[in-house]
Amino acid sequence: MSALPPATRDWLAGPGLVRLWSAARKRLESNGVRSTGSLRLTAVSSQERNDLSLLLGKPLTGTAVTVRLDVLDKRLRTSAAGLGLRQVLEELGGPPLVDRRAAREQNAAERQRVWAALASSLDASPLAGLEWVEQWSDVLRRTGVPKGVAPEAAVRTLQQAVQVLSTLLDPHRTDTRGRGELAASVTGSAHGLDDGTWLARLVQRGIALAHDTDLPGDAVGRRALWRLVAVTPDEVSSTVLTYGLRPLGEDWRARSLRERADHHAETHLTSRDLRDVPLRLPAGSIVHICENPRVVEAAADAGCSQALVCTSGSAATVVLTLLDALASGDCRFAYHGDFDWPGIALANRIMRRYGARPWRMGADDYEYLATRSQAEGIPPLPLVGEPVSAVWDAGLAPAMAALGVALHEEATLDLLVDDLGIP
Repeated sequence: MSALPPATRDWLAGPGLVRLWSAARKRLESNGVRSTGSLRLTAVSSQERNDLSLLLGKPLTGTAVTVRLDVLDKRLRTSAAGLGLRQVLEELGGPPLVDRRAAREQNAAERQRVWAALASSLDASPLAGLEWVEQWSDVLRRTGVPKGVAPEAAVRTLQQAVQVLSTLLDPHRTDTRGRGELAASVTGSAHGLDDGTWLARLVQRGIALAHDTDLPGDAVGRRALWRLVAVTPDEVSSTVLTYGLRPLGEDWRARSLRERADHHAETHLTSRDLRDVPLRLPAGSIVHICENPRVVEAAADAGCSQALVCTSGSAATVVLTLLDALASGDCRFAYHGDFDWPGIALANRIMRRYGARPWRMGADDYEYLATRSQAEGIPPLPLVGEPVSAVWDAGLAPAMAALGVALHEEATLDLLVDDLGIP
C-alpha cells in the first residue's frame, strides 16, 4: 500500500514533474543516495514550470530551473507528501534506487580480492618467481574476469589455473595426462578444461607464455599447445566421414583403409587417426567432397570407386584437418553441396581454401534439378535466408533467388553416384 495520499501521488506522478524525478533519481544514485547537490532542467515547458513552482513554493519564470536537492527534500517532508525525496521516488515506482558509488567501491574491493587471491596462490606455488608468471598475471588483470563470473567463482577458477599450471610445468614431471583426467582431478568435472571455458583459456595462455609461443587461435593450434605439456586432448569424439580412401604405404592403418575401400565400406576417421595415419594418396588424385552423409551411404551401396569426403554440413576442424593433409599431398578436389544459402556459404569456404572445382553446382545444374523435381511431383522446399553469391558461378544465386526453391543433395543423388564411378 502506498504511503502517499492518493491525490498527492497522482499529482506528483503527473507529466509536469516526470523529468524532475528522473533527474533526481540519477543524481541520488550517483552521490550515495543522499539529498545533496543540485540538478538543472532546461527547455522547461509551461506545464513543467507551473508544477515546479507549486512544488518548490516559489514562482519560476525562465526556461531553465536549478533545483537544490536538500531544499526539495525538505519541501516534500513538510508538504502533503510527508516523505523525503528518496521515499517519494520509491513510492512513485521504478526500480529500487541503487547507491552506485557504494556499488563501484564494492566492485573495486571485490576485484582487489580476486587479484590478491591470485597473487597469494602464485606465491605459494612452484610457479613463484618464474619469469613468465608476472606477465601472465598482468595479462589476466588487464583482460579481467569474464562478465557473469561471481568473485567467489573467479577466485576458485584462478586457483585451479595455478594448480593446473604447477602440475603441467613441473620440471620433474614425466607422465602424460589426458585433458579430461586432468580436469577431473582439479575441478571435479572431466569437462572443466574443455575448449571455450575460462579455465582452459587461463591455462592455455600460461602454457604459451611459459614456452614463449603465441596463443593459438584455432582448435588445431590449441591441441598442439596441450601436447607441449604432455596433455592429450580428446581426439576421438569428433570424426570425419570418408569413403574409398586408398592411402599409400604399408602401415597397418593405411592397409586397413585400403581394405575398407576395397569392400566399399565407409570409414569414420577421428583426429587421433589423422595424427597417426600418413594419409598420402597418389599425387593428382581427385577426391570428391559432399555435404550430406546420404551421399556416402549411396556411394557405398552402389560400390562406387572414387574417393569421397563428407563435411556433414559444417566442415568441422577434423574435416579440415583431413582435407589439409590430402591437399598437402597434391590431391585435387571436386565439391558438391546443398542448393540453399548455408550450402552455398559452405561451398564458398571449401572452394576458396582448396581451389576445389564445382561438382554439379552450377546455375544450369540447379535449374535442371528444380525442373526435374517439379515434374516428379516432389513438394518444393522454400528457399529462406539472405542470398549468398557463389564464388564459382555468378549466375547461381540469381537463379536460386528467382525460383525460390532449396534443393538438398538427395535431389542430385543419382547423378552424383554415377559420377563417382560404378564398376
